[in-house]
Amino acid sequence: MRQLPLYQCHKKVWALKIAAIETVEHGCICSNPNLPRADCDSCGSAEHRQSLEGAEITPADPGFAPFRVTVGYVEKHKPQVGGYFVQYADGYKSFSPAQVFEEGYTLIS
Repeated sequence: MRQLPLYQCHKKVWALKIAAIETVEHGCICSNPNLPRADCDSCGSAEHRQSLEGAEITPADPGFAPFRVTVGYVEKHKPQVGGYFVQYADGYKSFSPAQVFEEGYTLIS
């Protein structure tokens, strides 16, 4: 049997190491307080009504505030403390276990 082709990653991503994860029963994931109030009980945006459950991730990196992710993100990616919240250039958000991330990425800024 032939060995599969070997690839090396060269993507640039934004990422934060996760220090804590707390389940959020209700609350909008919106981090923009300037949105007009309309339908969503938390931020007023109708587009966020479907995202009213999920988790709050606390970054291990100093200077970054906790942020919320949807229940869909949690169910799909199953983030864990010690791993990395990852965002790609196209806006896609993912999770990477620490060892996999640290072996594949080097901090550039």
